Amino acid sequence: MTPVTESSLKQKTVKGLFWGGVSNGLQQLLGVVFGIAMARLLTKEDYGMINVLGIFSGIAITIVNSGFSVALTNKKDAGNNDYNAVFWFTVFVGLFLYGVLFFCAPLIGRYFNQPELVPLARFLFIVFLISGMSTASYTVMFKKMMTKQQAVIDVVCMLIALSTGIVLAFNGFAYWSLAAQMVIQHCLTAVLRFIIAPWKPSLHINFSPLKPLISFSFKLFLTNIFIQINQYLYSVIFGKLYSIATVGIYNQGQKWMSMGQQLIGGTINYVTQPVLVQLNANKNRQVHVLRKLIRFGAFVSFPLMLGLAFVGREFILIALGEKWLPSVPFLQLACIWGSVVFLSTLYTNLIYAHGKSGWYLYGTIGIGLLQLAAAVGLYPLGIFAIIIGSIVACFIGLGFWQYCVSKIIRLRLRDVLKDTLPYLAVTLCCFFITWLLTKNIVNLYALITAKIGISAFLYILIMKYSGSVMYKESMLFLLQRFKHFNKQTQ
Repeated sequence: MTPVTESSLKQKTVKGLFWGGVSNGLQQLLGVVFGIAMARLLTKEDYGMINVLGIFSGIAITIVNSGFSVALTNKKDAGNNDYNAVFWFTVFVGLFLYGVLFFCAPLIGRYFNQPELVPLARFLFIVFLISGMSTASYTVMFKKMMTKQQAVIDVVCMLIALSTGIVLAFNGFAYWSLAAQMVIQHCLTAVLRFIIAPWKPSLHINFSPLKPLISFSFKLFLTNIFIQINQYLYSVIFGKLYSIATVGIYNQGQKWMSMGQQLIGGTINYVTQPVLVQLNANKNRQVHVLRKLIRFGAFVSFPLMLGLAFVGREFILIALGEKWLPSVPFLQLACIWGSVVFLSTLYTNLIYAHGKSGWYLYGTIGIGLLQLAAAVGLYPLGIFAIIIGSIVACFIGLGFWQYCVSKIIRLRLRDVLKDTLPYLAVTLCCFFITWLLTKNIVNLYALITAKIGISAFLYILIMKYSGSVMYKESMLFLLQRFKHFNKQTQ
């Protein structure tokens, strides 16, 4: 095996971050534009109908993948037989799950007292039939760090799906337009990954290569089940205790936070695990790389995510309209946790890279139980008390991930605070000054423009003249990419 030099690894990491950033940036831009249009065309109930089915889709897709993607990424000598076994396993499991959920759809409709959910669920669950065929292909591309190809696939599929959803929504198909958008995006992505990946399955079906992967992947599988439960738990609870419309409002706030967070976390996630796996034998370099990624995450995440909360009310009113104003508090609360999710992403990728799937399982179950306890214990105090309790549970979980990482590579909490708190302090300082300067502006358009412009100007100014290394490296990298792009187009 060719040794991984520091320069080649850095080049791969930078390239991966660039294409990950391009992909996630374009996806979030498309998501914003089309999301605004869809929110204006559809109702709270339309979104709620899709959101309450999210937990079933999430769990089923997790079962289809079964944790083998991460297990194959960690296996340095994975070969054709390994990929072929995973391919056929996920295809058969997808077929089986669709059959089970097809016949369980009436029970879902009865639980939420929404008969319309029965045909909707049966259509939406078609995703399981197709997504299984791309697990092995995705893993091959991910492991080879084919970030450019992944970016093209993700953006093209998203654009086609969103365009279709808009056309259907405009023609009165209501929640069916959201369902069609999801099915088209997942299925088209799976097909293109299968076509483009430099590996194809054979008809020789042999599941024996899965045996060495099971111990790791099974724990990861259980972990991902709990992740899906944690993610969609409140949609199920709110849909039963409150209303479908409440679920729509809650998830609208969560959606915009998730889009902002995905721009950051998705970019980092493109490269983190493959890079960390290659550095398992050198923990000092792992610490160096991880701390650099932490600084990059803090440099970007705090101003973007907390900035979204800062302009949340103006954004919702201007972009979505007054009917979505109740979603503003949900958005702002979500952004508090969203600003530090990048740390959770980095920590769990390191835990993956060292094969500590059991730690990840226990931590995820613990977070889920804390969130459930918050929902049960704080229910008499109202929906916002439940959500605040959920955020507290997530921060406790982040503390557990920090403890796990410190045991693996001796990354101390004080080092993480040293890498992140300066960016947080500068961000809050910029927002406070901006608030003082803009608090008397009445016009919504002038207010959001001033808030964004002044806070961005102050943040860049402070980063530049404080000698921020991350700022200098980011600007240098963008300048180099711009020059490269100009050469390519001449």
